[in-house]
Amino acid sequence: MPRWGLVIDLDRCTGCQACVVACKHENNVPFSTPAEATHGRLLTWIHLVPAETPGRVGPSALPLMCQHCDRPPCTDVCPTSATYLSPEGIVAQVYPRCIGCRYCTNACPYSVKVFNWSSPEWPGAMAEMRNPDVSLRPKGIVEKCTFCHHRLMLARERARDEGRDLAPDDYVPACVQTCPAEAMTFGDLDDPHGAVAALANNPRAFRLMEELGTKPKVIYLREGE
Repeated sequence: MPRWGLVIDLDRCTGCQACVVACKHENNVPFSTPAEATHGRLLTWIHLVPAETPGRVGPSALPLMCQHCDRPPCTDVCPTSATYLSPEGIVAQVYPRCIGCRYCTNACPYSVKVFNWSSPEWPGAMAEMRNPDVSLRPKGIVEKCTFCHHRLMLARERARDEGRDLAPDDYVPACVQTCPAEAMTFGDLDDPHGAVAALANNPRAFRLMEELGTKPKVIYLREGE
């Protein structure tokens, strides 16, 4: 069984935020108003953390999304089991179970789970661009990155219809597919012949706050080395 992971090369990332836009469009993340953003209620599953790197011209950015930890603290505190670790390593979010208590958002050391303060709305013709493969979340629940899990289900159905096994390139999240700098690599961390496993063992590789013991499956490659 695969253990899905993501490697982000910070040397390649330009901070263009194409991944942020792709994630919003793919996963029906509604727009936030300036007023909501002012109150810290910006709804986005990926955000860029600015970071100054010595020797680099201009600021660098670190894309931050759910780290899909192997030991996620968020799953231990949810009273309704609305969030759990799947057998394939994806930290899932079951929206109909969520009661909006936000215990998981407080337990997450990466602050990547967001609370939906308002009913989702899309202005005008933008409503026609919603993805029918992704549910619309109601007001008052927690939502987050899912590694575009709906794409995995669609890829499996397609492979089954074609009478073959799931190929490594069949399942790619929207952020990875969209990145113009090809800074993101996605795949099975347990596949010794895969690109993700090789990059995860690169000398430049590191995990955010690894000392906490959460064992993230989002791995970053350091800049300028």
